Amino acid sequence: EGKRVVRLKGGDPFVFGRGGEEAVALAAAGVRCEIVPGITSAVAAPAAAGIPVTYRGMAASFTVVTGHRQHGEPAVNWAALGQAGGTIVVLMGVAQRGAIAAELIAGGMSAGTPVATIHRATTGAQAVQRCALAELAAIDVRSPATLVIGAVAALDVTQMPALHHHIAG
Repeated sequence: EGKRVVRLKGGDPFVFGRGGEEAVALAAAGVRCEIVPGITSAVAAPAAAGIPVTYRGMAASFTVVTGHRQHGEPAVNWAALGQAGGTIVVLMGVAQRGAIAAELIAGGMSAGTPVATIHRATTGAQAVQRCALAELAAIDVRSPATLVIGAVAALDVTQMPALHHHIAG
């Protein structure tokens, strides 16, 4: 009846945001919609923590996966991800972090692989923790948090002396 409705979603509606499902449902109901892309937390959270998801000589690729699975959905092949190299970014994975770490290690990823958890990214309450993959289950991390697994997780480019000097000077 001539009304406009806004469905606001943090991040990108098409990256684990059900935006595709909602667009299909609207189309089936004969409702026109406009999709406005956002910036997914899969790259925003690491960037806010000074972690580039790719970095020359360290990570030439990154993979984004969900740590949460609906009944009937295929499982993530963690062993294959661990062998692929690059950075793994896990969204909604806090509750399953121990199982994720165990599967990656069982698949051949080094237990010493750096991991960063970014809690409440881009807010005043942002907290970043770093540990080795083998320690991931033991650290105290709460949702919402993004997990970054791979060599780049050890970086914090915002704290590198040359960058700090350039910004301060």
